[in-house]
Amino acid sequence: MPVSYLPADDVRAAERATGELLTNGTLMRRASHGVARAVLALLRDRVGDVVGRSVGMVVGAGDNGGDALYAGAALARRGVAVSALLLAPDKAHASGLAAFRGARGRVVDTLPPSLDAVIDGIVGIGGHGPLRPDAAKVFESIDPLTPIVAVDLPSGVDADTGQVNHPAVRADLTVTFGVRRRAHLLAAPQCGRVELVDIGLAEDPEGTPVVSTPAARPRLYSLTDEEIADAWPVPGPHDDKYTQGVVGVIAGSHRYPGAGILCTGAAVTATSGMTRYVGSAHAEVVEHFPEVVAVPEFADAGRVQAWVVGPGAGTDDEAVDLMGKILATELPVLVDADGLTVLSEHPELVRGRDAPTLLTPHAGEFARLTGDEVGADRLGAVAGLAAHWGVTVLLKGRITLVAEPDGTVFGNDAGSSWAATAGAGDVLSGIAGALLAAGLPPLWAGACAARVHAHAAAVASGGAPIGASNLLGGLRPAIRELLG
Repeated sequence: MPVSYLPADDVRAAERATGELLTNGTLMRRASHGVARAVLALLRDRVGDVVGRSVGMVVGAGDNGGDALYAGAALARRGVAVSALLLAPDKAHASGLAAFRGARGRVVDTLPPSLDAVIDGIVGIGGHGPLRPDAAKVFESIDPLTPIVAVDLPSGVDADTGQVNHPAVRADLTVTFGVRRRAHLLAAPQCGRVELVDIGLAEDPEGTPVVSTPAARPRLYSLTDEEIADAWPVPGPHDDKYTQGVVGVIAGSHRYPGAGILCTGAAVTATSGMTRYVGSAHAEVVEHFPEVVAVPEFADAGRVQAWVVGPGAGTDDEAVDLMGKILATELPVLVDADGLTVLSEHPELVRGRDAPTLLTPHAGEFARLTGDEVGADRLGAVAGLAAHWGVTVLLKGRITLVAEPDGTVFGNDAGSSWAATAGAGDVLSGIAGALLAAGLPPLWAGACAARVHAHAAAVASGGAPIGASNLLGGLRPAIRELLG
């Protein structure tokens, strides 16, 4: 099943559903032991023996601070020297502080200069806004090489939108409890590695935590590599080029052929079906990929099972007319780049279209489509556009979000930003278009394409900058690795 990321209200509802486990402090004790185990594992990986190692804690008021204090007590009982800086001494979690002091943990006014790890226990899912100045000064003073472990969420990160306020804690490891929060995906670079601790939240018969998310609110998920591999089209013994999907590409021009070459090349590489190209760059496309059936005119395109239209294809009256013809069909259609500019001026061409439709804007194109900036709430923004226009929308970024009109959103953390290069979007469009032609619904085509696109960038990069042609070169090994 896809991994679910819940809003803060649903996390609280899942905790309340445990009854006495919440009210008698059992959930907190389980959570704190999970934090302590994670810190001990981190110390062992870095420095070996944990006895005598030094851990600092920055502790706020409330339950998040209580989790940290109980975790500090557990660490102290294992021989770790633990120092806690209380940001609000009068409001510190009383029983957690008593346990910490009882385990001989030290309450300090200033963290020691040399630490093996620091625990961020300032605020959890109830926190809003940036770090306060006193907390910010503490984290500014910490050696940048010292690993930071966040309890539940890095302080300064909004639990629901993933907005990273400034200043905010940047964690190497985030330890969370029972269920993942939205910010663990939406602000993945700020959270570092996320470790989920089972604390016994109530579950329904399918194993999904009991929550209260209304249908109208976005529901955020991510796919596993196994789910993407299972969905990826692989030819069977009775398949031919037509049954595997024929994708048509309208991209680029004779003057600017790059978009056409990258987009068709990605489509050819993504699946084993057939790729048709329409446009004035037909000769250049065939020169690079002789297996593509390329023609200059739309009337001669031949039959396809999905269209990709827009990258470098122009925005003049001819482009508007062609867009109208394509969207008037019952075929799946992916619209990108110049095609999105056309739709921003003629939204009636696509709004409420019944056939599968996938729009793939970056932030600037999103603003042209809606008249508003994406803003801090990327999840709400992409889900809102999908619902308003009745289409699937893929919002590009380090965290790519693919939203259905019903509020279902699949997210993908690229793990790096090496794909932030000119022409990379053309490659993504070709991959997703080929998957649409192979029969994947737009939500899955977008999410699967985003994952493989990101992996191809990592494969091609090897830790160094790349161009879109390099990314395309990494696509086949990325798919091979995914399929195992």
